Amino acid sequence: MSAPITDLIHHPYSPPAGFAAPQPGVFKASTVIFPNVAAMRARDWKQKAGYTYGLHGTPTTFLLEERIAALEGGRHCLLVPSGLAAIANVSLSLLRAGDEVLIPDNAYGPNKALAEGELQQWGITHQFFDPMDPADLQSRLGPRTKLVWLEAPGSVTMEFPPLVQQAAICRERGVTTALDSTWSAGLAYNGFDLGGVVGSGADIVVHALTKYPSGGGDVLMGAVVTRDDALHLKLKLAHMRLGFGVGANDAEAILRSLPSLALRYHAQGQAARSLAAWLGRRREVARVLHPAFEGSPGHEHWQAVCGAAGAAAGLFSITFHERYSPRQVDAFCDALELFKLGYSWGGPVSLVVPYDLATMRSARFGGNLCRGMLVRFSLGLESVADLQLDLERALAALG
Repeated sequence: MSAPITDLIHHPYSPPAGFAAPQPGVFKASTVIFPNVAAMRARDWKQKAGYTYGLHGTPTTFLLEERIAALEGGRHCLLVPSGLAAIANVSLSLLRAGDEVLIPDNAYGPNKALAEGELQQWGITHQFFDPMDPADLQSRLGPRTKLVWLEAPGSVTMEFPPLVQQAAICRERGVTTALDSTWSAGLAYNGFDLGGVVGSGADIVVHALTKYPSGGGDVLMGAVVTRDDALHLKLKLAHMRLGFGVGANDAEAILRSLPSLALRYHAQGQAARSLAAWLGRRREVARVLHPAFEGSPGHEHWQAVCGAAGAAAGLFSITFHERYSPRQVDAFCDALELFKLGYSWGGPVSLVVPYDLATMRSARFGGNLCRGMLVRFSLGLESVADLQLDLERALAALG
């Protein structure tokens, strides 16, 4: 007879199969138990036919991967600890010393920082290209170019690039493309089939699940989605060697939020359009930057990819008239009560961040966007009327 302490660990009871509920079960494991040595030796961690070690997948993470792959229109998905980890997974998988990567000048800042930091230290060069000029991208492609990053719309300044042309240029030159489609959330456009044209998009789509899929502002996670089996394997091997993994509770949180993703995305998108239009009529505002608005850089490209009445995230920026100093714009942000100061977006709380574009964009690409102070807004789930009142009070602080 075993001691009670042993029975607590090795008790033979197993609950019956067939339990079904609206939410999937959560499986937590580092160690995975095998029934015998033959099974241990037969299982391949690169396949989803079985389990080998928690880092290589559990029922919980496999389920989330399959759902994100379906959302993005891909075949394969890898989960990583953050959106930036997704970018790093791609770049570290595909680039070697002597290679070059091209990045749009308005890309997510940490992507550019990775190129300027670790990649450069390892002998991988980079160039930043004008995201709105396909000819500039084409002129920079060379024999050492092994990866081109695309992003739509651009970070903070919200320019929507000619994605279809960019992807076609790279495809014709045989260069792999990776698209950061976090803003789209797999809903505004399909990164693989732009404008509904099969195969017109990128080879890889990355998504910061931290944003809309999480929806709570409380989970960090990213995804790398592909269609090509060989490309996925290359990414997966680097994923293993880098030791990337996600916690079961974080995966559970995103699985719980996915059913409401479309509802939240469209509601926050409509709220953003409403407030952006209202701010565009204010005398303090010089320009509204939102892809769905006429006059916003790349509006016609957004229409081509997302449709004339297409979807858009709950995110937009404004530039203030140059008569307002950085101190006054900071005072405006400080005066907001419902809009909280904080990075990220896609959660339930509306956020605001002031930016000095001159420190973020190359002057040769930024044009007149580099003049004046810019403020980015991310819409949460509050009442639009209350948010508008909050903005009115804060605008009064500008004087």
